[in-house]
This record gives sequence, C-alpha cells and structure tokens, in this order.
Amino acid sequence: MIPWLERDTPFPDVSTALTREAPGLLAAGADLSPQRLLMAYRHGIFPWFSEGQPILWWSTDPRMVLMTDQFRISDSLRKTLRKVERERTKPDGGRWQVRFDSAFEDVMRACAAPRRDGPGTWISDDIIAGYTGLHSMGYAHSAEVWLDGALVGGAYGVSIGRMFYGESMFARVTDGSKIALAYLVRFLREQGVQMIDCQQETSHLASLGAIPVTRARFLSHLRNTIELPQIMKWEPIAPWSQER
Repeated sequence: MIPWLERDTPFPDVSTALTREAPGLLAAGADLSPQRLLMAYRHGIFPWFSEGQPILWWSTDPRMVLMTDQFRISDSLRKTLRKVERERTKPDGGRWQVRFDSAFEDVMRACAAPRRDGPGTWISDDIIAGYTGLHSMGYAHSAEVWLDGALVGGAYGVSIGRMFYGESMFARVTDGSKIALAYLVRFLREQGVQMIDCQQETSHLASLGAIPVTRARFLSHLRNTIELPQIMKWEPIAPWSQER
C-alpha cells in the first residue's frame, strides 16, 4: 500500500518507498502543478505513470545519474559535434544550430510523440502544462538541435540551484538527441553542475556514462546543491571535441 495524496498533502519520507512489487514507488495522487513538481524535485521525487493510471510519484534506489565529467562521447559523435560546431558558429549562420530555451514546449511534444519502435511516451498534456509552467518560472530548460531551420533533436529537464534533473530526449536525425545532450552537459559542467539525475537505469544511459548510485548518496548531493544560486543565463557553448 502507498499513501494517496490530496492537493495539500505533503510527500511522505522517501524511505517509505516500496522495495519489492514496484521498487521506488512512493505515493499516488495530488496534482502536476509547478509548485508540486518543485516540491517533488527538491526531495528527490519524480512523477512517472502511464495513461489510465493516477499520478504516481517515485524515489528509486538505486538512482541513475550522469556525472558531468564522465559523459562519454564516441568517435562518431565527436566527428558530428565538430561539424555542428563549425556550422553553428559561421558568421552568417550555418545549416546546424544549437539553442537553449527557444522552443521548450515543442521539445516536450516531440519527446511525447510516438517512437519508431513503439507508442508515445507517458508525457501527457497535463505533464506538458506542469513543466511549461516550471519553464516560465525559470526552473525547466530545453536544449534544441536545428537543421535547416527544423527542430531535429532535443532534451529537457529541471534545474534547481546547481542540480539538473534530466527528463526526456528525442531525435529526428541520427544523434540528434546526443548532440543536444553533449551541449547541455558541457554547459552544465561549466556552471558547476556535477550530477544530472537520469532517474532510472537503462543500457542507453549507461552507454553515455551514467551510473547507478544509492538513494542516500543521491539525496546527500541534492541537499548540497539545490540551495546554491540558480543558473541565470542559458547559452550553448562548444562541447568537448578533443577530450577522451
């Protein structure tokens, strides 16, 4: 059994999350208002549920995270990033462009769209409304990849203090999402962000350098970073092309 949350009910302690039937499931109910989402992220909690289910809140243990100094760039991605950087820095503008926060809702809707290998994601209109609310408050941000004026890749997440919570990515061209992530990781590292929350363990995230850590380690890092000053200016800078 897990507690049911009303709109004004605080979250239970994350130590009460389930460990067997649905490991990490903490509570259900409440709403997806920006205020509720901020409360959740500040306590290491995130929403995740399927169509037809109530809002479900999770605090997984272990937690998948990407340390910004451990992001892996393959040789093929490195080659692509060099091409993108050459194009985007042309004085008259090139075919490739990378931007932050110029099309936040479009990125979310692209992440929600059906995938080649399956249906759309759990990102509903209510989720989009909640996170675009966070975006308008300066707490949610997108990294976008554009090719010939079309949005072809992107990622978005939540930023509190010097902690970043990755939410979803999409690609309409080869490596579109990885290009967005590479620029985002480099920017965050330069801003003093050491850890990106990836929530749940997948082989794809592991291939990019993400690792599982205990909930205790994750929460300790969280407490030390969310009260630091907010990142105010979001602008892409060149990702690593010569390292590793």
